[in-house]
Amino acid sequence: MADNWSHILTLAQEEVRATLDELPCELRERALPLPVVYDHVPNEALVADAIEPDTLGLFVGEAFPDGEGGPSPLPPQIILFLENLWDFAEGEEEVYLDEVHVTYIHELGHYLGLNEDELDERGLL
Repeated sequence: MADNWSHILTLAQEEVRATLDELPCELRERALPLPVVYDHVPNEALVADAIEPDTLGLFVGEAFPDGEGGPSPLPPQIILFLENLWDFAEGEEEVYLDEVHVTYIHELGHYLGLNEDELDERGLL
């Protein structure tokens, strides 16, 4: 996978940028400052914290609407696990790009405090 990493990373970064560009203005303004981290697979600490090894994406940190209470151990961020996404897509680029899009939107929804129905109402699923 190492020889393919730069390719799937570039594809994912381009898809996230394109997805951001398609968001309604008010959601895009909230989403732009949220970092997206690209990793191969969940690390040992995440797996020890009950994150499945085949997880496609993860939102960590405090959700945007919450913004109150004590500090979170991690700043808000979305982590996309590219090797898992690539495996899920069975190496098909079009399927991979679609799944990057869907996973990013799903995790962004967690950040924005939206549930699945609210994402669907906004046409983001």
